[in-house]
Formats: sequence, C-alpha cells, structure tokens
Amino acid sequence: MLVYAGIDEAGYGPMFGPLCVGASVMVLENYDPADGEPDLWEILNNAICKKRSDRRKRIAVNDSKKLKSSSTPKGLKHLERGVLSFLATVPVSDTEFFTSVGCALPKKPWTTLETKFPIAMDPSSLQIDIACLERELQRSGVRCDWLTCKSIDVKNYNERTTLASKAALNFATAMQLVESIASKFPTEHPRIMIDRHGGRIRYRQDLQQAWPDAKIQILVENNEMSRYRLDIDGRKVTMTFASRSDEKHMPVALASMIAKFTRELHMLRFNKYFATLVEGIKPTAGYVQDGRRFLKEIEPILEQNNLAREYLIRNS
Repeated sequence: MLVYAGIDEAGYGPMFGPLCVGASVMVLENYDPADGEPDLWEILNNAICKKRSDRRKRIAVNDSKKLKSSSTPKGLKHLERGVLSFLATVPVSDTEFFTSVGCALPKKPWTTLETKFPIAMDPSSLQIDIACLERELQRSGVRCDWLTCKSIDVKNYNERTTLASKAALNFATAMQLVESIASKFPTEHPRIMIDRHGGRIRYRQDLQQAWPDAKIQILVENNEMSRYRLDIDGRKVTMTFASRSDEKHMPVALASMIAKFTRELHMLRFNKYFATLVEGIKPTAGYVQDGRRFLKEIEPILEQNNLAREYLIRNS
C-alpha cells in the first residue's frame, strides 16, 4: 500500500485575503512503494486529465492557475468540479464546504455573507462526475482519503509575520499538514510531495526545527529535488521538495486546487461585503496591483465602519 500526498499553497503574495495551504492524500491499496511515485493521471485516465477542455469530458486536475478561467465566479468552474468530485459531495453552501475541508472562518464583518453551492456547475452534472470518478477510483484500487485546507486570515498572518517571514509561515503551515498526515498514517510511511519553497535546495535544518527529536536522513539534494526520510517518534515519512511538483504529482495539483478554491470562496465573501458599502465597486482578487485600487476605493469607509486596517491588509 502507498500513501501518496501533496501539499501546496494559494495566496502567498496578495495584500487582501488569507494564505491558504491545502493537502490531498491518496491511498493506493495495491501499489508497491518501492516502485516510486505513480502517475495518477495515467492510473485514473478514464476519469481525469490535465486539460480544461477535453472531448471525453474528463475532470481536469492541474495547477490551479491553469484551471481558473476568469475573475468571475463562473471562472471557478473547473476548480469547483475537480475539488467537489474528489470530496464526493455537493455542499449546499460555502459554509458546509469550509467545514468539510477543516477550514475555520474568522468572525469578521467581511466573512459573513454566504455563497450558495454549486457556484458554476450544474448540480446534476456534478453528481455524474462524482459517480464516474468513484467508479474509476474503485476500479484502480485508489482512495481519496483526505482533502483539507488551512486558512490563515490577515490578522493571524500579520501577527505571525511580525515574528518571522511569510516564507517561514508558509513552511510552518505546510509542516503542520505533514504532521497531520504522519499522525493519520503512523504505520504506513507516507510519501509527501511539496513544491520547492523559494527555490531552495536544502531543508534539513528547517525540518529539524519542526521536529527537534526526529531522525532525518538526506536522500537527495540537487537541482531536481530535495528528498528526506524522517523518523518522528517511530512514524516514518518521506518528504520531497521539487519545482513544478503540481505538474508531476497529481496530489500536489489537487492540493493546489483545494487551496485556490478555498481562497476564492473567502474572497467572494470579502467582495460581497464591500459591495454593500461602496456602490459599484469592482471585485478584487486581492493581489497587490489591483489591491491598491481596491484599497483606494474603500479607504473612505474604513473608519466610519470601524474596520481595522491590520485585520484587512497584510503587512508584507
């Protein structure tokens, strides 16, 4: 049996909205881990592909940046389709979705306006996709065991980045997910794939800081990948950092989609709220260039509505 997991983030650079770090865990019942990492796009070929447009109408699973087709809610179609198909459920709202992936919402005025589901997909089409994927997973001896996302709101982000860099925060959050996977599969030696953080090659020291008592073996450190085997109180984990992991490892692509979809849902609530205060304001994705435009437009109403800037705007 192989426990094959991926971790990726969305929202590393914006000035508005949360940093979201997602994880997906696939379990291959009859796969020998000695054979290396499997190609789940190939194994699940009858149900999934990498392309948004597919004549066989398979579910697209890829880097989230390649799947979001526009800045409107309809542009979330492929993210919604892929994430909900692997979750095997169609929530009635984003509140139910956040609960299903373990994402906590801060209690702020701009987090209260719910979004009904589905957003861009037809419910009956989603049910067909879920059934088709489930058949292919069963046929292939593969199980989607866990999809989750940690969301760090602006207040928490600002507090934590006064003590450390945002790169350190992103890494620490990813390692929290590694710890959760290791705890969930204490005897199965998960293989966890992660995109390189800041293009670095060496991670041993950071891993030792995350788990001071762990035994850490460097397997590979080169331009292609950085791979480590950890023994954490008897729980074994092999962790691989590699550039463009979301192109090579389906669980990382799926993690990217979960993180991006979760962040987009946060931003839908954010934009709905400010649309009630500033007539005709154009929604923002929260990234710096457009974020500055958005901040200029909401600046006049912040004080009169008791909206603290440190809860809204990132400090880095």
